[in-house]
Amino acid sequence: MIRIVDRYLAKEAALTVAGVTGVLMLILLSNRFAVLLGDAAAGRLPRDTVFTLLGLASINYFIVVLPVSLFLAVMLALGRLYRDSEMTTLMACGVGPMQIYRPLLAIAALIAVGLAVLSLQVAPWAQRMTRVINTAAQHNAQVGSFESGSFKVDEEGRGALYAQKVSPDGTTLQDVFIQAPSDDRMAVITAATGQRQGTEADPGGGMLILKNGWRYEGIPGKADYRIVRFAEHGIVIQPAQLITGSDYFDEQPTRQLMAVDDPHAISEFQWRLSVPLSVLVLVLMAVPLARTSPRQGRYGKLLAAILVYVIYYNLGVLARAWLEKGAAPPQIGIWWVDALFLTAVLVLLVQQYGVEGLFGNHKARVA
Repeated sequence: MIRIVDRYLAKEAALTVAGVTGVLMLILLSNRFAVLLGDAAAGRLPRDTVFTLLGLASINYFIVVLPVSLFLAVMLALGRLYRDSEMTTLMACGVGPMQIYRPLLAIAALIAVGLAVLSLQVAPWAQRMTRVINTAAQHNAQVGSFESGSFKVDEEGRGALYAQKVSPDGTTLQDVFIQAPSDDRMAVITAATGQRQGTEADPGGGMLILKNGWRYEGIPGKADYRIVRFAEHGIVIQPAQLITGSDYFDEQPTRQLMAVDDPHAISEFQWRLSVPLSVLVLVLMAVPLARTSPRQGRYGKLLAAILVYVIYYNLGVLARAWLEKGAAPPQIGIWWVDALFLTAVLVLLVQQYGVEGLFGNHKARVA
């Protein structure tokens, strides 16, 4: 009997986790993909980095989505048992909360181990790689990855460069248009041709030599423009500097983070540890929260479950902010949120099953 119940609950929870996770990931990745495509179309990102950045973003999305997916999956699986009065039958046969927890905690433990690896090791690496790729894109935004008939906009959005045709090696440009700030004025430059001259130390930088063109310089809205015709005009290319290290705590390896005595580093480390712990806490909360009458249906407590998760997540964010500001000691940190919810779980279980039914012979209590 118990083994059959274990397999049934594990199968119901696993299938629902896969379905909920797939739907949520599809929504999040679709939105992120649209943003990355917009950046690539605007020339702020090379096209070949879109799927790389999408894959890196999926790691962080997965860490956020999987705990809530398991929480909702357990709620839905148990809600079905209550709706069909199967849970009442199981309780009459001696199946108590501890027997219900057994398969669910087994699945939660496997997911928690995977999330621990992602949160402690993979996610910081993904954050570093994302920043490196974005910085490299900015580094080459002016000329490095220039394409024919495409505008290149600088990081601040004040300058733009356009060429009708670009040679395959990216060094020769034809029909060039440039808009760039010049002190407190704005300069617009047009040229018949342009020749990029890079340096060995910085291939993305160097000079852009324009030939046979015009330079218009002035303040928009005013008539005092200065117009210069030139045979040759050199423009210094100053792309963004590539990242060689990181001062962001969310990008630092966990081992390096543990050696830093800083409230922000401590809060980041505790936040990473809280990810796998949250899976176990939410599964423990789901069992008493899912208890419903057959008339309420399978989705009777789903809205309450979402509200509980929102409260749990926001309390975690609040606790992290307090820790970063020094309002809470590191010993307490963000752990008081998990302790609060574990206490609530114990109270709910005692109210629903009683102390004897929770820790003793549940079959005897039901009879």
